[in-house]
Parts: sequence; structure tokens; C-alpha cells
Amino acid sequence: MTPPLFALSMPGTPEIIFILLIVLILFGAKKLPELARGIGQSLGEFKKAREEFEREVHKSAAEVEVKEAPDKQPHKPA
Repeated sequence: MTPPLFALSMPGTPEIIFILLIVLILFGAKKLPELARGIGQSLGEFKKAREEFEREVHKSAAEVEVKEAPDKQPHKPA
């Protein structure tokens, strides 16, 4: 049995407000800036790691292309 399509949609404004109120009750107003700062730093580190990974993949791909390029040229008898 599959769930209805509307059950998989993004939360609306009332749901987001409810979630924020629950977070406020659980953690308190003094902890929220610390939590937000921690999440921001985590996202920044994740972005740096992703960019470094992509850079390494492109660097490796470029090295493979450079190594394969001379082998693809046909040899002409002299």
C-alpha cells in the first residue's frame, strides 16, 4: 500500500511554525543561537569538503586524460 502523494510534500507554514515552537520549548531561547551557529559551521565544513572532493576528482580526471592522450595517437612509420 503506497501513501497518498500529498503525504510526501514539503511542510507548509503551519507545520514549520509548529516545529520551531517545539524546538524552542525543548532547547530554550538561550540555546537557539548556539545551535544555529553550530549548524552554520557544520554546513560550511561540509561545503569545503565537497569542494575539495570535487577538485580532487577533476584533478584525477585531468591526469588520466593527459596520460591517455599520447597513447591514442597512431604511430606513423618513419
